Amino acid sequence: MLYRSLFAAIALAALPLSTVGAQILDYSKYPDLKGQWNRFIVRGVRGQPSFDQTKSGGLAQEAPLTPEYKAMLEASVADQARGGLGDTGDHARCSAAGMPWMMVAFRPLEFVISPDTTYILIADFDPLRRVFTDGRDWPKEIEPTFQGYSIGRWIDEDGDGRYDVLEVETRGFKGPRFYDVSGLPLHRDNQSVFKERIFLDKADSNILHDEITVIDNALTRPWIVEKKYVRNADPQSEWPESVCAEYNAWVFIGKDAYYQSSDGYLMPATKGQEPPDLRYFKQTRK
Repeated sequence: MLYRSLFAAIALAALPLSTVGAQILDYSKYPDLKGQWNRFIVRGVRGQPSFDQTKSGGLAQEAPLTPEYKAMLEASVADQARGGLGDTGDHARCSAAGMPWMMVAFRPLEFVISPDTTYILIADFDPLRRVFTDGRDWPKEIEPTFQGYSIGRWIDEDGDGRYDVLEVETRGFKGPRFYDVSGLPLHRDNQSVFKERIFLDKADSNILHDEITVIDNALTRPWIVEKKYVRNADPQSEWPESVCAEYNAWVFIGKDAYYQSSDGYLMPATKGQEPPDLRYFKQTRK
């Protein structure tokens, strides 16, 4: 956590003295989001972390997809069943997950509240989200990114002088993007809109809710999913490091994916897979 505190100190020191006073945040008005947040584990859910964490991935998500995009999901799931990567090959190459996959919390999240921006730090492929809470309007042009452009506002729902909910809208994407590792697809036009309500559980302040409404042209209707995260009770918990390229054993040749074995040799990724084309290598004559 030292680097995070140092980052905050440097940022504060860089502000003009006249600005520092105006930027002091009254944290008593905000919910306590300190600590490390891990995804809520639901018993009986199988496989890799899924978008709707109450259901297993793939077709079991029961996403309201159009026939075209349901067929894409079915093909991705079938390829993965044969040992392939489905449609998530770019992610295996260390491409960013983007929204909403990044909120699966495969590794823990951290929320950092500042006067004008709430940061969601992610210890995985995507380093962070910036949620601008300074009252700005949507820019005329948005530079597309995998995580999108997020504008939010803090709301005091019960009128007690404290904020209860962070409402967020996110748009402005590039892709391709997916909901999770199964290859559950978003529309390739990248016109997705995500609306979120992020709030602490009223009965247990160590549970955080993220109600996400997905509006996307690959869906027949808006899809609403409630995600939950659990606060790590250890105030000095360690933060994992994830460097995708460090242990990545996938090898891509053209459109085919292979795997590098522990002894350094190329292996097929699917049953009966042909070896790569070696036309530019000197062939040993038999």
